Amino acid sequence: MEHAARTWIAALRRSHDDLVARVDTLTDAQLTHPSYASEWSIAQVLSHLGSGAEIMTGYLEAASDGRPTPGRDTAAVIWDRWNALTPEEQARDGCRSDRALVSRLESLDDAQLASLRVAALGTELDAAGLVGLRLGEHAIHTWDVAVMLDPSARVIPEATDLLVDRIGALAGRVGKPPAQPIRLLVRTEAPERRLQLVTDDAVRLTPADGDGGAGELRIPAEALLRLVFGRLDPAHTPPLVLTGTDVSLDQLRAVFPGF
Repeated sequence: MEHAARTWIAALRRSHDDLVARVDTLTDAQLTHPSYASEWSIAQVLSHLGSGAEIMTGYLEAASDGRPTPGRDTAAVIWDRWNALTPEEQARDGCRSDRALVSRLESLDDAQLASLRVAALGTELDAAGLVGLRLGEHAIHTWDVAVMLDPSARVIPEATDLLVDRIGALAGRVGKPPAQPIRLLVRTEAPERRLQLVTDDAVRLTPADGDGGAGELRIPAEALLRLVFGRLDPAHTPPLVLTGTDVSLDQLRAVFPGF
């Protein structure tokens, strides 16, 4: 478990470094430009990551002290404070808060990682689960910034390699079943995975058994992540293959409208 947690922490460090390297090139004016997350500017994305890092640090402190996980009231106070900052402050403090969280996670010893338990999202998360939650948010929002500066930007491989094996849980939470059920075999590359997408009364993306369905989608794992996160618009879709079905890519995008 310790090794798994440290692998997730290392990927989060890589995502942090990637984000900071991009933010360091921005002018103050660019911070107010829209991010890919249409309701937020680039500075507001950084504020969201910074406030999220502060909230998760509070989770760690509470777990260390044996206290209950801070609730939504605590988070609301933090969000209000971050929302009141200027764009320049949001960018500067967002990167600092994010760095502090990563450093805090890196400082935990094996025993602390093994014993860490945090109540969140209606369940109890171990260290790998908690860091995985942060990595998914962090890697996608880093892409939200990066792609506005470089249209060819991709989610970093270190995050994709880990997140692809947890994407099914997210798909089940955020997917919207269409009127006509879908059943597809999904084959990814970089890394290779074989999954089954089924939509009926719910959306399920699970390891495939058998042929997986009447049709097949072959897609880079990085693009599958962005599809489920609602970030695979036509302008940012790499080559993929959809065969043996009348389901279109636009229909799949509608299953995952983003959040």
